[in-house]
Amino acid sequence: MRLIFAAAIVPLLFSSIDGQAGEIFDEIRFGGSGLIDSDSSKDRGFVGSAEVFFAPFDSSEDGLNKVLSPRAQVGVSGGASATDQIYVGVNWHLPIGETFFAEAGIGGTVHNGSLDSGDGPRLGCRLLFRENVVLGVKVKEKVSLMATADHSSHANICDGPNDGITHAGLAIGVKF
Repeated sequence: MRLIFAAAIVPLLFSSIDGQAGEIFDEIRFGGSGLIDSDSSKDRGFVGSAEVFFAPFDSSEDGLNKVLSPRAQVGVSGGASATDQIYVGVNWHLPIGETFFAEAGIGGTVHNGSLDSGDGPRLGCRLLFRENVVLGVKVKEKVSLMATADHSSHANICDGPNDGITHAGLAIGVKF
């Protein structure tokens, strides 16, 4: 329910900016994924996500600057039987020809899951590192379809368990 609310609010934010969205925001993505289970993970079912990508730090179009300039990202993910997360990060985009692309990103997340006991994965800390990778294809000028994977954990810098959370799925992105 929280994810549906967030997905409904995001387009309203863009419409209130009145034409300025393309200068501030670069892309919006909606996706669905499943959890890649570990022996200790008890999260289950569908995980939805909504993400906003800001304009690249360096918007020049020449090759190397375009690849080396990351985009800031803000997102939410969650599901009825899964750990909810709010995350931020930076992502690098690598074009592969005219149609395909790859992305990699790193950042942090805050979650509502179990720290050291309970029904879900034991995550040890409320704040976690988050990494993601994407392989995508442009299906139209401003629309892309992507295979996604992300992982959140504390990298053993906190006391307590570190089960981590890993998702794999699909997303659709719309550029401004």
